[in-house]
Amino acid sequence: MKFVHFFKIIICSFCLSSCSNYPRLLNFPFSDNNRSFNTRSAEFNPSISGEYITFVSDRNGSQDIYLFDARNRRLVDLPGLNAFDEVASNPSISEDGRYLVFSILAEGKSGLYLYDRTTQQKRLLIPQTKQEIRNPTISSNGEKIAFEIARNGQWDIVVTDIRGNVLDN
Repeated sequence: MKFVHFFKIIICSFCLSSCSNYPRLLNFPFSDNNRSFNTRSAEFNPSISGEYITFVSDRNGSQDIYLFDARNRRLVDLPGLNAFDEVASNPSISEDGRYLVFSILAEGKSGLYLYDRTTQQKRLLIPQTKQEIRNPTISSNGEKIAFEIARNGQWDIVVTDIRGNVLDN
């Protein structure tokens, strides 16, 4: 009787634990091919949303933003996004994969940018300033952006819409 009761508990535990799919480990092997996810170059600042992973890598000789489609296991082209005279960092992507928000350091100034994958346009949201901008994140629906900015010797959090208009709390 005790064995049957114990056996039922084990079966129920196994069934309940197999219903969960979180957390799940995504394994993307190393490759010498610059078109894969992990390469010999540094990959950092990963951000995941839905089936997309965006990250920064110096695989082409400059610090650029890349987008990886985890479902199809391939890099997605981002025409018009990266430039050799800019240092891109901290990318974040909307849930549907349309918008990427990121900071760029160019000529000693930091700026906040939005890239629209539909129009393939990069747009400056927050004008370049000597105040550092870091860790931007975009809402899942792509309507709001939050980021940190160094002002008056401290870090402040700012929230804007996708046109760069600062939203009041």
